[in-house]
Amino acid sequence: MSTRDPNLLLDPPSDRRRDRLPMAALLALSTAVFLTSLTETLPAGVLPAMSGDLGVGESAMGQSVTVYAIGSALTAIPLTAATAGVPRKRLLLAAMAGFALANTVTAVSSHYPLTMVARLLAGVAAGLAWALLAGYARQMAPVHLQGKAIAVAMAGIPVALSLGVPAGTFVGDALGWRAAFLLMTGLTVILLGWIAVSVPEYAGRRGGEREPMLRALAVPGVASVLSVTLVFVLAHTVLYTYVATFLDHVDMADSTDLVLLTFGAASLLSIWVVGVRIHRQLRALTVASVLLVALAAALLAVVSDRAALVYVAAALWGLGWGGVPTLLQTAVGDAGGDFADSAQAMLVTLWNVAMAAGGVVGGVLLGVIGAQAFPWSVLVLMVPVLLIVVVARAHGFPVRRATH
Repeated sequence: MSTRDPNLLLDPPSDRRRDRLPMAALLALSTAVFLTSLTETLPAGVLPAMSGDLGVGESAMGQSVTVYAIGSALTAIPLTAATAGVPRKRLLLAAMAGFALANTVTAVSSHYPLTMVARLLAGVAAGLAWALLAGYARQMAPVHLQGKAIAVAMAGIPVALSLGVPAGTFVGDALGWRAAFLLMTGLTVILLGWIAVSVPEYAGRRGGEREPMLRALAVPGVASVLSVTLVFVLAHTVLYTYVATFLDHVDMADSTDLVLLTFGAASLLSIWVVGVRIHRQLRALTVASVLLVALAAALLAVVSDRAALVYVAAALWGLGWGGVPTLLQTAVGDAGGDFADSAQAMLVTLWNVAMAAGGVVGGVLLGVIGAQAFPWSVLVLMVPVLLIVVVARAHGFPVRRATH
């Protein structure tokens, strides 16, 4: 269900009239997802160089990842409400331009406080963009292709996690960490032109009318999807953030890149499967995702002394996780109905809260129990996720999706 009157389309894409996906526009959105996801975690790959240049410890520099997530989490909801009346394309261009500016400041800054402010502002811009992107993808597609459209737009996440971070680290090692951030700026400038040419314009709400954000929580199904988002992303982030530490614990430190590549390739396959089947099987795919991630965690917990099974676990993890952003964005959009924009903004907020919390929770687990705790924690967290998905059969993760 669209959250806006279809007559508010200002620049209708011809592909929609031909009942096809507007791939050029969707790939532009996917690139925005890729760049914002990559920039969030990029400091992790160049941490020693950043901390050395800025004269702070690696622990302090590591907070540049946290402050980015905090920027997105704190501002996605209020900014989405405040900009409800702004035309969507204009707003997306403004968000990505602000993102490019913040990355440029990060690249040239020689002062730690200024760098942290720039990282915070980059998170703010990314949070606003993220709150727009899934809804934008839905609007550009006919109803029966909306799930596939979101899958295309969200494909940037696993690409950034599995391929982008190693590539950014390589650029940082070869040319310096500042070059890596300037590369993000350059790619974003190219993206701005791409968006301007290929992405259609949609009007904001008439008269700048704002959605009462918290009313979305009262819509049946929204709270269920948001709860699953918080716990599922927390579980994933605890393991992903410390995957190198865990692999070192099982004497596979030299294989971290190959394990992540396995995870990434399986994630891309997962996105394809979800995109093809989500229109009629959202609930079954969500249950399967939870079970696959749980099975991967169980394998890592009990047979991590066998390298071959670690790779199997990484593949299962990727198969389970890759389609999750698409599934959750689609589920919350379906459940939110007339309040879908508000629900999407809350999902973005909780996603970033979970990412920030994952690093903290993982750090506590590492200090108190050790690296062996990571897969067990994922396994434990998957239990409430599965229960919520199973119970929310009428709303949230319904047996049948609405087709109109």
